[in-house]
Amino acid sequence: ILIGAAVMAAGLFALAVPTKPVFLLGLALVIVGDGLFKPNISSMVGQLYGKDDPRRDRGFTLFYMGINAGAFIAPLLTGWMAAYFTDTALEQNYKLVFLAAGVGMVLSFAWFWFGRRSLGGVGRPAADKTGPGRTVGVIAGSLLAVPVIYGLLSQIGPIGLQWMLGLLFIGISVLLLAEAARHDKVQVHRVIAMLIIFAFNVLFWMFYFQLGTSFNFLAENLVDRRMFGGWTFPVGWFQSVSPLAILALAPPLTLVWGWLAKRNKEPSIPRKFGLGLIFNGLGFAVLMFALSKLLGPAGLIPFWPLAACYVLQTTGELCLSPIGLSMVTKLAPPRLVGAAMGGWFLSLAVGGNLSGLLASSISGSTGMTAASALGGFTFGFWLLAGAGAFLLLVSPLINRLMHGVK
Repeated sequence: ILIGAAVMAAGLFALAVPTKPVFLLGLALVIVGDGLFKPNISSMVGQLYGKDDPRRDRGFTLFYMGINAGAFIAPLLTGWMAAYFTDTALEQNYKLVFLAAGVGMVLSFAWFWFGRRSLGGVGRPAADKTGPGRTVGVIAGSLLAVPVIYGLLSQIGPIGLQWMLGLLFIGISVLLLAEAARHDKVQVHRVIAMLIIFAFNVLFWMFYFQLGTSFNFLAENLVDRRMFGGWTFPVGWFQSVSPLAILALAPPLTLVWGWLAKRNKEPSIPRKFGLGLIFNGLGFAVLMFALSKLLGPAGLIPFWPLAACYVLQTTGELCLSPIGLSMVTKLAPPRLVGAAMGGWFLSLAVGGNLSGLLASSISGSTGMTAASALGGFTFGFWLLAGAGAFLLLVSPLINRLMHGVK
């Protein structure tokens, strides 16, 4: 985690240099650092709870809420800094934003460094796996990964990237199954259940990540963003709607899961994922309704359908994403929880890349129109709703593969 934070900080500082080679280097550093940071800190959250502790899912929901507190503030703060902090050119202002992000990561590094003692040994390696050699190995591996990622960023296109991500996903799947086979049939079944959930996770994020692509084009071109007093709601601020909804919805949803658990009625992991897919689909249903029934004379839809879509998608995210993080810590082979968590985030990457390809098809070569948006969002609704219903239907079969894990 500490090495990842340091590498990410270096990457953020590099992003402040406005030349393409250094910018790509910065992206490569951020990617490698994030790969070290995210899976391992998520695994540590799982270690805070006992093997069969029913609070684990709720703990990950609160963890997810904390992540999104930063995700809510960051777009507002950085957008404000870029536009208003100085009178220099926009390029110069974004230099300042990346530098500020780097400073924030350094502060995070310091906070974690000095706060480790309060964790009571959580996250420490086993006694037979300590020593400087392992740390040197992680650093060396990171240094080797940076030029590889740099080369991929500068040479590979979205289709090639999809093939590469797919091969990586297959590789991690084989690794997890091989490790599970060293244990027993129960562990193999649990890994199979986890990989099935990963596949549905790809589908969820393929459409959820439209909020950073096609939804931005929708907000820019087809949404009436005029507010009171002639003020226009900035497109970039839509990126704070989902984190704000998470902050608002995570506590009550945590209470709901707890209330249901006490009555032995809490939905299983596959059912929660099915609900997540359906809520995501309902967000697209709202946009379908707006584009077909609420399009005004100026060719714009009201503000509220897009905001409602974000809230519905966020509800689905809370049913799925923190539960998925918790699931990995329950189902993965004990020695490879970190690698399995990497597989979880890899499924997000596959979905994210597919999301970009989908957004390109929705926008088309001439830009997004109401007709192209309606067609793409209709496709999203039916696919998500169908996948969610199917997952609810087959959830008993997946539960059997999980052998009592809830």
